[in-house]
Amino acid sequence: MPKIVDHDARRLELVEVTWRVIAHRGFDGVTLRDVAAEAGFANGALKPYFPTRASLVRATFTHVFGRTNARVESSIRGLAGLDALHAFALEVLPLDEDRLDEARVVIPFWQAAIHDPDFSALNDEAMLQWRQWIKGWLAQAQNEGSLRGGVVGEVATEALLTFLLGAQVAAVLDAGYNDPAHLRAQLDQYLELLKAG
Repeated sequence: MPKIVDHDARRLELVEVTWRVIAHRGFDGVTLRDVAAEAGFANGALKPYFPTRASLVRATFTHVFGRTNARVESSIRGLAGLDALHAFALEVLPLDEDRLDEARVVIPFWQAAIHDPDFSALNDEAMLQWRQWIKGWLAQAQNEGSLRGGVVGEVATEALLTFLLGAQVAAVLDAGYNDPAHLRAQLDQYLELLKAG
């Protein structure tokens, strides 16, 4: 009887291996052969799942983004307005080793996206989702009266997004000034500027 292979589980396993390999060895040197070896597969075993390196990288970024969103959805349950915004930001910030590894994956992905329209479109889609969430929470805060007067939703959204994305780079490259305690303090100060009263 032929062996039954769970193809979805195999794809997920390969993506999990890939994001760890990229996080610890860097992006440029990662090949399909590296991932196959790390996963304990024969060299050609990845081809049915990921025929090209680009397809594997795309799936890996999507997976890392999905991990973040799953954490966000869990942490914001029952929250609204600035409380939801705070919980969201804490899940995006690289506050532990796992999230630092995620940052080590998304930073080179962004570099690749500068020159690859498909990667750029994938990033745009991910950021659009975050923008919509942030704007929604700011609108909730405004409706409940907890948002300081004069705060412009569009500007506040982009300011927070710029901080969160920049924190990925700063935490990896300049951890002495951007360790978890520093990043939490920076976030708290930013959110304090948004609060009414």
